[in-house]
Amino acid sequence: MAPLKLSLACWNYDRTRALADGIVQPEGIELAFHSAPQVGEIMRRAVKLEFDVSELGFTYYLRSLEAPNPPFIAIPVFPNRLFRHGAIFVNRASGIASPRDLVGRPVGEMHRYGHDAGIWSKGALSDDHGVPAGSFTYYVGPLDRPGGGEADWAPAAVPPGVAIHPLPPGRTLDAMLLAGEIDALFSAWIPPSFHAHPSQVGRLFPDYEAVERDYFRRTGIFPIMHTVVIRRALYEKHRWVARALLAAFEAAKQRAENAYRIGSGFFTPALMIPWVAALQERNRALMGEDFWPYGVERNRKVLETFLRYHREQRLLARPCTVEELFAPETLA
Repeated sequence: MAPLKLSLACWNYDRTRALADGIVQPEGIELAFHSAPQVGEIMRRAVKLEFDVSELGFTYYLRSLEAPNPPFIAIPVFPNRLFRHGAIFVNRASGIASPRDLVGRPVGEMHRYGHDAGIWSKGALSDDHGVPAGSFTYYVGPLDRPGGGEADWAPAAVPPGVAIHPLPPGRTLDAMLLAGEIDALFSAWIPPSFHAHPSQVGRLFPDYEAVERDYFRRTGIFPIMHTVVIRRALYEKHRWVARALLAAFEAAKQRAENAYRIGSGFFTPALMIPWVAALQERNRALMGEDFWPYGVERNRKVLETFLRYHREQRLLARPCTVEELFAPETLA
């Protein structure tokens, strides 16, 4: 039988490179791999159903499930994970020295109220510092390019009781943060003013690595940003593809992990990063050997926490369970 030809769109990650190179192919499937310089471009095209299989922001996937005919079904593959305490920026003249100082302040959120990075940042502030997500006045819009962003393809949630102000044309959050028109910013990207004007813009947590390592030590949570989705019409016709794709993503990730293990010797670093072996040793000591797991059970706490944050931040129209999110064939 000829293999099923599918298109896969994903950013150029080390854990997906074997799929991009064709070294790993899912059983029974012939993949045509697509990527882009910015992951947002991939997701912009994915929501238009241009690909059979695609990386997608987890929040956008959850929102798609509320459509009358949900266009996607996910598999428990998580190509993008990042800690987000370091993604909260402040105007140094605002007097914000601790998380509690954020209460009642005007803050910016990149593109919209409710994107993956901001949800995790605000969830951690609420859990660890008693700062609820609804205690700010929000200004939402593009980070540093007027008119740029995601508003044209990812509809924003507008929860009741949350003060949200879209930016007028021509305005950017980075300029507002630098000018003191907002006191803080929740961003998925480092704002240009952070590097250009370090005396005026800084991080809420200057030693964010230590804060994030402590967060993982206490919670065991390595935040998930993106998942992988299949066009639901394709999945319903060929349900076996879900497990075949999960196995292929696992194999591609394993190849990346093996390369880092081989290259972690003192004289043969796999990356052009000084002291990378020492960093790997620190990470393994804290997070274990397989700190980037796929599958449902090993990620259950992370997924349930993210769903809870969506409920607390009033982003879901209805509650849902982890099992509802993924193809049944991939739950075991």
